Amino acid sequence: MLKNLFRTRSAERLGLPLYTAAVDQARDPAFYTVLGVTDEIDARFELYTLHVLLLILRLRDEAGYDAEKGVEAAQNLFDTYVSALDNTLRELGVNDVTMAKKMRKLGESLYGRMTTYEGPLRSGDAAELAEGLARNVYGVEDSARGQGLAAYGLAARAGLATQPIDAVLTRPVWPEVAA
Repeated sequence: MLKNLFRTRSAERLGLPLYTAAVDQARDPAFYTVLGVTDEIDARFELYTLHVLLLILRLRDEAGYDAEKGVEAAQNLFDTYVSALDNTLRELGVNDVTMAKKMRKLGESLYGRMTTYEGPLRSGDAAELAEGLARNVYGVEDSARGQGLAAYGLAARAGLATQPIDAVLTRPVWPEVAA
């Protein structure tokens, strides 16, 4: 127990920069102009979640010497994201009486999205990923609508996998957003 108390937790300091990298990429204007994502809070939540998940998957996939570092950084990124969602709700005026209910609903949405996207991202199933993205990002059941974003997500997953963990932790390189 004392060992954990005095242990330096460099991964904890990585959560905010990783979250910032995910948010910055999700705010790329091309998502809104090229892929037609609406610039509204729900659609931004979906893009933030996709990018946070892409980083979490990459970090959790780290093997060998840096495996523990990757898992810790992934957990810290997730914790930072949940904290940012909580702060956003508060900024939007959600009061303490309804905060727990709103956070539970948001947490269920977050878990649902991550579950929906993780399988197809891991297996490279563009059709299934496009279906989930069309439903969640675009609000339609037409999977063709999510194909461009699915292609981007799979390209990001592949690109992040080729980057050394230290590069991902400091400045992940994302693919270009294209139709």
